[in-house]
Amino acid sequence: MDFTTVEKNLKERGFAVRTFATREEAAAYLNQSIDGHTVGFGGSVTLDSMGLYESLGQHNTVCWHWKQTDAAAARAAAATADVYLTSVNGIAETGEILNIDGAGNRVAAMLFGHKKVYIVAGRNKLSPTYDEALWRARNIAAPKNAQRLKCKTPCAVKGDRCYDCKSPNRICRGLVVLWGAMLGAETEVLLIDEDLGY
Repeated sequence: MDFTTVEKNLKERGFAVRTFATREEAAAYLNQSIDGHTVGFGGSVTLDSMGLYESLGQHNTVCWHWKQTDAAAARAAAATADVYLTSVNGIAETGEILNIDGAGNRVAAMLFGHKKVYIVAGRNKLSPTYDEALWRARNIAAPKNAQRLKCKTPCAVKGDRCYDCKSPNRICRGLVVLWGAMLGAETEVLLIDEDLGY
């Protein structure tokens, strides 16, 4: 895939950008770049598929509520880590980055409190425009995540789209759009030429 347009637009918005052909190349880069730090993870099928919790854990202190028994403590530790890793639900080729969250830990951590934030995304997360990236986040990523979590929501049951439900199991509770890199922290976007996560 040609990442030229999205890379240019992300850089104009203040993001550092690197592109990789495979998840293995991206994981090797992260393992080389992050050493001797506390590292927080946002919930992410993409990061899980890359084996980063295990590999980074060999030479960093890692905090991930998916992997540790005390999820609340892991979320709190991740929120104050030196480095934060997350994926996203959509990236517009025009440079906007979108994430939907249920508990808020992932979207909050993207915004503040870390020396560096890495956003890792496969090519399937890209859409031509902001509106299409938002549609993707709501109607592709959210239903698949709701199914993965075995939620009893219309999107999980039918698996076809967002119903903007009022279910107590709803996982779409907050939307964050990065129009640019946040002040005070370096944010690097890693684009991988594979379909990863939802």
